[in-house]
Amino acid sequence: MKKLIPVYVRVPVIFFSVMLAMEYFIDSGDRPAFVKFPMVSVFLFVFLFLLIAIEITISAVDNVTYHLLSDEQKKMLAESTNMSIKDTAWFKTMMKLLTRSEPMESEGSVMLDHDYDGIKELDNTLPPWWVYLFYTTIIFAAVYLVRFEIMGADNQEMELKREMAQAKIDVAEYMKNAPDLMDEKTVTLLTDPADLAIGKSIFTANCVACHRADGGGQIGPNLTDENWILGGGIKNVFHTITNGGRDGKGMISWKATLKPKDIQHVASYVLSLQGSNPKDPKAPDGEIWVDDTKPAAAVAATTPVDSTQVKK
Repeated sequence: MKKLIPVYVRVPVIFFSVMLAMEYFIDSGDRPAFVKFPMVSVFLFVFLFLLIAIEITISAVDNVTYHLLSDEQKKMLAESTNMSIKDTAWFKTMMKLLTRSEPMESEGSVMLDHDYDGIKELDNTLPPWWVYLFYTTIIFAAVYLVRFEIMGADNQEMELKREMAQAKIDVAEYMKNAPDLMDEKTVTLLTDPADLAIGKSIFTANCVACHRADGGGQIGPNLTDENWILGGGIKNVFHTITNGGRDGKGMISWKATLKPKDIQHVASYVLSLQGSNPKDPKAPDGEIWVDDTKPAAAVAATTPVDSTQVKK
């Protein structure tokens, strides 16, 4: 029996369509669904087997049916099989509905009196598809005019700006609730005793070899005074722990070892050591750091006063 689509095209198209649909609807992360979930591979294998089996069955049924036909029916079947698509009844009916053109034998009824060097003109009806498309463009233009020019709806540029602004808000909100995506711009100081206890345990496991258990400094600088080499405050300390100290010397980068949330804990604990006055601390390194985000009165209150200054 004649089929519009050959079996060697039909089977792969159906199989890969189902495969792509499963990839779309099954959340498998960065790996294909048939790799991450073995049952998907089993299903696809069984589905392909059934497709081939169905095609074989249909072919066998067509073969048996053909042998049951009479000679006249076989002749009619051969003619229909060899007939082109343009010669089929359904194709002619469809073209008649789409074009409403007169057949060549009836062109005399729509022929005009115009004659251009032997070329004559037919007064065929406009194709319905063209007419309906023209009416559709008129309706679309009217709706577009009312919506964008009269009612002031957002155009494409305004929609893009609005979506970009909303995306920034969504990303910022997500960053607040995603500790593993925290950076020096979004980190906040932790003051809860439970959080500081976690920071102390991380500090004890990784930092005491260079800074001592009390933070007084040994190979690394003293963490209890007001002097900082790369800046103080939670953002600077978080950045230093994450990316390491100065090039060629200083602390290594810990971002490959500690998660951002762990770095937040240990940075907050380091800042809690300020003013603890450990025994025999290391001499100050760097410069006194002043938090520019604090009000001037607060900065003045925390700035040490030289008691040896002579009053004038």
